[in-house]
Amino acid sequence: METKSLYIVRHAKAEEHSFSKRDFNRDLTGKGIERAHRIATELSSGVTITEKTLVISSPANRAIQTAEIFSTILGYPLEKIQTDINIYEAYYLDILQVINNVPEPYESVWIFGHNPGLSDLTNYLCDRGIDLLTANVAIIELERGIDFASVSGGTGNLKTVLTGK
Repeated sequence: METKSLYIVRHAKAEEHSFSKRDFNRDLTGKGIERAHRIATELSSGVTITEKTLVISSPANRAIQTAEIFSTILGYPLEKIQTDINIYEAYYLDILQVINNVPEPYESVWIFGHNPGLSDLTNYLCDRGIDLLTANVAIIELERGIDFASVSGGTGNLKTVLTGK
């Protein structure tokens, strides 16, 4: 069995909260777009997108916009991006359930979403204590023999966190 990888991506910087727009509909700022481009470009030299890659995003504007930027730069077809409401403002175990439902042929899964759920998930999987900032990417390699259905606490090894700095 191939070693599987998880890419946990917090959405890029978004508009401030306001009474004129629902949280779900907040868009990326210019700074957020630029940083997402920079980090995705940094990743592009070391990441190979194949038919065994799956991208799943929260359907909130800022998360799907970040997923689209990364997918465009990395060569993942935009029409194949899946959305899952269970990632939006989710507790880390809800996001884990999304990952546990990924079918067998996939070798790498990209999750685009929000904090604190994504940081908590990364810490749970890797026994670490990190806080993902906007547009940060945690790259996690699963222990050999672990598939996405079996992912649970302590089954991941944090390879790096890309911060774009």
